[in-house]
Amino acid sequence: MSTKTSLKILFSCILLSLAIYTGWASTRQAVQHWGGLTTGTDRYWTIATFLDAYCGFLTFYVWVHYKERRWPKRVAWFVAIMLLGNMAMSSYVLLQLLRLRPEEDAAGILLARNP
Repeated sequence: MSTKTSLKILFSCILLSLAIYTGWASTRQAVQHWGGLTTGTDRYWTIATFLDAYCGFLTFYVWVHYKERRWPKRVAWFVAIMLLGNMAMSSYVLLQLLRLRPEEDAAGILLARNP
């Protein structure tokens, strides 16, 4: 299976799962009535929020997987992103920016793979 096909499947699954769960949660409780974890019915939007966050982490990790060529780094970054979320993601981007030479544009980190 090609990388393009794999990405289409992955992001279709993410889109469908988020749309389905958000729709289902909205039939249980109106989003404007969500109060965090103060009542039992609030769990639906709490779960939707976590699902959305982790799908975002996974989306970012796809880029990390592309950038990193070595499996140990890929695994380490996956664990860090899933455990630390945006802190790990910010750290990864900062490390990529610090690796740039002074004359290089920041856009260089987007497509260039790490050695």
